[in-house]
Amino acid sequence: MTRHFWVLLHRWAGLIMAAFLIIVAVTGSLLAFYPELERLINPQLYPRQTLGNRLDPATLAELATQRISTGQVNAVLLEANQEATVVIMNPRPDHNGQPGKLDFDQMIVDPYTGEELGRRQFGAISEGMINLMPFIYLLHYNLALGKFGMWLLGICALIWTLDCFVGFYLTLPSRRKKRTSVTPSESDAKTWWQRWQPAWKIRWQASSYKLNFDLHRASGLWLWVILFIFAWSSVYMNLWDTVYTWTTRAVLDYKAPWTELPKLNTPLQAPKLGWRQAQIIGEQLMEEQAKAHDFTVQQVVGLRLDRDRGVYNYMVRSSRDIQDRRGGTKVLFDADTGEFKLLMLPSGQYSGNTVTSWLYALHMANIFGLPYRIFVCALGLIIAMLSVTGIIIWMKKRRARASLLST
Repeated sequence: MTRHFWVLLHRWAGLIMAAFLIIVAVTGSLLAFYPELERLINPQLYPRQTLGNRLDPATLAELATQRISTGQVNAVLLEANQEATVVIMNPRPDHNGQPGKLDFDQMIVDPYTGEELGRRQFGAISEGMINLMPFIYLLHYNLALGKFGMWLLGICALIWTLDCFVGFYLTLPSRRKKRTSVTPSESDAKTWWQRWQPAWKIRWQASSYKLNFDLHRASGLWLWVILFIFAWSSVYMNLWDTVYTWTTRAVLDYKAPWTELPKLNTPLQAPKLGWRQAQIIGEQLMEEQAKAHDFTVQQVVGLRLDRDRGVYNYMVRSSRDIQDRRGGTKVLFDADTGEFKLLMLPSGQYSGNTVTSWLYALHMANIFGLPYRIFVCALGLIIAMLSVTGIIIWMKKRRARASLLST
């Protein structure tokens, strides 16, 4: 295939992705500081005190169930956004098994007192400022279009991943043409590296077109590794149970609930184990697994009921976690019998899971502290710039071709 073919492929891939990448890049810059912006916009969703003993997940689940008789709790997340605790709910089916009605899916509660601080249908911007940051999150994750948007961005992320390699190839020096002249030119004396060096440089004093081209090429080259990481981690975010799982399992040892635990024929509505029993079993199983796999539990971060697979998911932050906040160490057990099903460690257990944990932490700006979060915020703006400069390059060349055809 000729170089011209790869130029065309890169051009059209970029044009197809441009609008999507600009949206997810700008929203991603904001999401790097999601907790701080959420606290600034909605201080009422955060507890007044941040010291003392927190209530356990079972107690918070039971309090939420008492308050909302028409709803059923699916999860209690103790560190959803720093000190804010989120109880995730859905409507309780009626006696005929038909879905009930509930005008919210999140109840935010004070983790120290159990006091209700707010309710919202996550991402519903019609509810006002209480959903501004969740709406931005949904724009970033699925364009606020649900499953269709998730697949759309997943395909875009896959194209972006492949285009990373095409773009890198196009920065490389083209092959030298055979010269018929016996007199060597200045370019003939340059090494391959010397001919590649201009691709890494930005000519700040050059014409607007050359500056635009350099910004597009050099920025993409200097940041190639992190751009590839964000592209492939975006595939994980949106195509986690298909393309990402297939690819990762082809080269690494990778396990996840969707690969190890089958879905039930119908979602589990009334598990035999209540939240209190589930918490006790989760604590016991986590303690056993910590001894068996040599890790320490630092704090509990959540308890979730996966109704589709009929299992409870007891989550903690442990010595195997790599993220700055929250935790990804999990034990899953049968919601009816308490039988142990699966242990998921963020690192040191399965190679594919360790790689995935790093991809997720890097993408979510949840590692390396504040400096990296600032970098991710800036990176989002740079990705938007790469898309805009790509469009400008295409428009300039399109006008030049049109001018030639008209003469």
